[in-house]
Amino acid sequence: MAGVAALALAVAPARAAPAPTFGAMLAEAQQRAPLIAQSQAEIARAEGLARQAGARLNPVFAVGVENFAGSAPYGRFATAETTASLELPLELGGKRSARMAAGRAGVAAARAQFAVAGSDYAFTLAQTYADAEADGVRLMLATDALTLAEDDMRVATALVRAGKEAELREVQARTAVQTARAARDAARAAQATSLAELTAMTGAPIPFTSVPPSLLPHAEEDEPLPQPDPLASPAYRAALSARDAAALRVEVQRRNATPDLTASFGVRRLNGQGQIAGQDATAAVAGLSIPLPFFDRNRGNIDAARAELTAAEAGLSVARFDAEAGARSGLARAQAAFSRIAAARDAERTAEEAYRLSRIGYEGGKLALIEVLNARRALTEARTSAVDARLERLSAEAALARLAGTTPFGDIR
Repeated sequence: MAGVAALALAVAPARAAPAPTFGAMLAEAQQRAPLIAQSQAEIARAEGLARQAGARLNPVFAVGVENFAGSAPYGRFATAETTASLELPLELGGKRSARMAAGRAGVAAARAQFAVAGSDYAFTLAQTYADAEADGVRLMLATDALTLAEDDMRVATALVRAGKEAELREVQARTAVQTARAARDAARAAQATSLAELTAMTGAPIPFTSVPPSLLPHAEEDEPLPQPDPLASPAYRAALSARDAAALRVEVQRRNATPDLTASFGVRRLNGQGQIAGQDATAAVAGLSIPLPFFDRNRGNIDAARAELTAAEAGLSVARFDAEAGARSGLARAQAAFSRIAAARDAERTAEEAYRLSRIGYEGGKLALIEVLNARRALTEARTSAVDARLERLSAEAALARLAGTTPFGDIR
């Protein structure tokens, strides 16, 4: 991932801009997201297939010539018989109505899948946006931690030079600075990576340089959580539509086993075959034909369609179980994350006070440097934990919105 970030920075154009708010980004990105465009194309495909399903079979016009270029008395064309006929295939067994019903079900399934794609894209974008925002905060915290480490090193150096501390303390402080600088650099690389992923996901023409604080503050608001109905989730409804479409395709294949009837009517011209020798004549011809289903009864296609239906029914069960489990786990995650946020805020205030007191004690010669280093480490961990808790809350809320088929954080613009 660090290599991706470095490459993104190396090839990034000179133009760049901060990212818009999440609501504005989602509204704009949905217009050009490849995943959304792909689902829209699938709807157009299903609509085309549904229109084609209602088409009737084309009639066949045929012209035939008989009794010419043979042995006497058929050695000349004058004795040829010419027949022009029109053949009309007649579908039996309700094939056309079954195809049309399956076509309409296919359109409904494609539209349901489009809703799933929209919910999935909004969920993924919400997580990517929140990660980018959190990485920006982590970079700021890592920069602050480096500043504190450098301040501690200056104090330690001053005490060593004043003869109040051993040189080992200065070495320890310098090592802490190097560690903090490495953490700052890692945080900077993580932010570059998340911003590159956000730019790629939205298809923005210019790379994003930062993300405004919009989602993380929202995580601390004690607001009612979405209460999704698992059986109304986009994923379950899409699986239900897919099952219904598969059932209708079984009916299509079952009806395709019924043979079709072909009716024909035409006119035959008889050269020199009239009632008086040498007189031309015409006559009407008609006929009916039907295949005999001795060998092909469409069994393979029927079995394949039934297997597809079995798979669709299993997918419907999986979608229901996943939606029910997701609703329960999402609510539990969101509630636990909010409690964790409150605890993290208290821990952060305590860690800040502990670090302040340790600095005072160290400068007064009452505490060892290791106490300051431990306090600063605890402060950094507490601040990072607070960011992680807010990020977990956002992820859980976005997952619930995905189940409900609503826009994540819809009140944020």
